[in-house]
Amino acid sequence: MNEQTKQTIAPKRWWYIMPIVFITYSLAYLDRANFSFASAAGINEDLGITKGISSLLGALFFLGYFFFQIPGAIYAERRSVKKLVFWCLVLWGGCASLTGMVSNIPMLAVIRFTLGVVEAAVMPAMLIYISNWFTKSERSRANTFLILGNPVTVLWMSVVSGYLINAFGWREMFIIEGFPAVIWAVAWWFLVQDKPSQAKWLSDAEKAALQAQLQKEQENLKAVRNYSEAFKSRNVILLCAQYFAWSIGVYGFVLWLPSILRNGTQMGIVEAGWLSAVPYLAATIAMIVVSWASDKLQNRKLFVWPLLLIGALAFLGSYLVGSDNFWLSYALLVIAGASMYAPYGPFFAIIPEMLPRNVAGGAMALINSMGALGSFLGSWVVGYLNGATGSPSASYIFMGSALLVAVWLTLIVKPSQDRQAPLPHDAKHA
Repeated sequence: MNEQTKQTIAPKRWWYIMPIVFITYSLAYLDRANFSFASAAGINEDLGITKGISSLLGALFFLGYFFFQIPGAIYAERRSVKKLVFWCLVLWGGCASLTGMVSNIPMLAVIRFTLGVVEAAVMPAMLIYISNWFTKSERSRANTFLILGNPVTVLWMSVVSGYLINAFGWREMFIIEGFPAVIWAVAWWFLVQDKPSQAKWLSDAEKAALQAQLQKEQENLKAVRNYSEAFKSRNVILLCAQYFAWSIGVYGFVLWLPSILRNGTQMGIVEAGWLSAVPYLAATIAMIVVSWASDKLQNRKLFVWPLLLIGALAFLGSYLVGSDNFWLSYALLVIAGASMYAPYGPFFAIIPEMLPRNVAGGAMALINSMGALGSFLGSWVVGYLNGATGSPSASYIFMGSALLVAVWLTLIVKPSQDRQAPLPHDAKHA
């Protein structure tokens, strides 16, 4: 992209779109991650949930999330991101608040599964939305601002949820934390346009420059007729497997960190909240630095596999250090958390740079749905191992091993295979 084009394409897109994207994904993440605090704060005792059932309930969300990724992405790609996300916001806020009113295990299971269903479309829809508004040289940073909603939310949610539970109880925490999503749905409806051509805050020249650049990037991609052809691509299959293994580590960590910390030193829920927040502060900084470097060098894989390798080694280091050295083990967990989150921006920039727009959204949804399946497995198995062994040691080995598999799968992906050489000038205009 030449300097003149860069100047023509409005910098105001960042200031207008990114806060909206960030807040929306933050609220989605708030209503899925606060279950970890309820688990550490007495929901199991109040509802008579055994340790095995607790790990399954924590994981049920991801089962609902798995099944509805691709239908949501197809609707977002062919119809409207705006309408889809509006209804998702309303429904997941309602489901989150209803979690605070449950009186038995089957009711909780239904709500956890339903919450996964209504949140399923959000991630692929938002990635499609970003690909409509940001060019290749911007996409890793744009994706990162979206996914920053994840660690930043857990950062403040860890502290706020700890205080809410301490002041009121786990039921009130769920009820209070469900309301912001419903309120934000109204703001979303009035603030968002699906495509740049619909935006009144962009000039005609800015719209034309952005559309021309996005169209130019599509010309260098090999044509793919339909979703079936895209889903059979070697790279898409490898990225599905890679994200499955990566997500085992991430969500085993996210859902069970407060419980691991409380069991480690018998600390209170407020202290566990503050300590749970630190890995996400480190993750936020790492994500911003890594996405900037990835866009600068236009190399995506280089900013994925080395970080996942560091995360794997940190988990295995926590296992070797043992629970007797709590603070050293905790420091390694902070490194693991930051390393697992840092590569998200570059990773999700790979797909739209590899596949044309007509199938990229569906491919991202397929990959994200396999991540949901990995998240289900990770959160269930880690919860089970912690309960069965009375120690997080076995789960550290499990999460570290999964990340090592993700490293290997990243290394054998070859994005250049799905690109074509630009046609000679005469052939383009023949």
